[in-house]
Amino acid sequence: MSEPATRLVAITGMSGAGRRTAAHALEDLGWYVVDNLPPTLLDELVATARQSGFDKVAVVLDVRTRSEFDEIPAAFDLLNAQGVWPQILFLETSDEVIVRRQEHVRRPHPLQGDGPLLHGVRREREMLAALRAAADMVIDTTDLNVRQLASRVAYAFNTSDDREMRLTMMSFGFKNGLPIDADLVLDVRFLPNPHWVPELRPQTGLSKPVSTYVLSREGASEWLDTVHHLIQTVLPGYQREGKRQVTVAIGCTGGKHRSTAMTEELASRLRAGGLGVHVVHRDLGLE
Repeated sequence: MSEPATRLVAITGMSGAGRRTAAHALEDLGWYVVDNLPPTLLDELVATARQSGFDKVAVVLDVRTRSEFDEIPAAFDLLNAQGVWPQILFLETSDEVIVRRQEHVRRPHPLQGDGPLLHGVRREREMLAALRAAADMVIDTTDLNVRQLASRVAYAFNTSDDREMRLTMMSFGFKNGLPIDADLVLDVRFLPNPHWVPELRPQTGLSKPVSTYVLSREGASEWLDTVHHLIQTVLPGYQREGKRQVTVAIGCTGGKHRSTAMTEELASRLRAGGLGVHVVHRDLGLE
């Protein structure tokens, strides 16, 4: 009997962005999780996990092991030769949030030294730039609480099939900034804004009156048809390139009405076609 295929996820990202929360979320799903392991020991970790009956392994890689960062590509190549496909989960967040979280836990930043905290944060961004560029999935935790982050991680990795595409649809408001963890960003500000309809203003795109108003506007149905076809076209290409986690972000001005309604409708269409979809309304604070 052949050994079961082993999955490996490297959890990395900025200090204070939620690496520990992500690790705990995978642990709760039955993953074998190790914190702060030197990259040169990854093959030994996989071998040990296999001997213990684990086929899903996660390891936290951060700047505490920075002296061995240059060894990561070679370590991943060795794993590939052993039939293990390493995935990188990168957790991102804003400088302001990092400062607030570090001050809350009253611990120095690992790269701060004798200088200011922001100096350490910027050094860390520089050191992690290559890992972020190579990441299979980036999650911006700036506006996420612990439960929401755990939910995103669980959705992305709670599957036994490495080949399965995991699609996240996200609504957002342009006035609050672009989502830095999106693979595709789309704009629905061409539609009339329900904000200017007094009875609709206090509601959101999750309500039937707002959804009906948005979806009945000229161009809405055609836009949905076009984007639906676009997503169906690009997802197989992502899969061929080895990308399994895709986030599509749909924005309007505030992220409350148009983008929310259009995201829900597009997700419904994609699910009807048999695709698993996770919906996030970033600026409503809802998962």
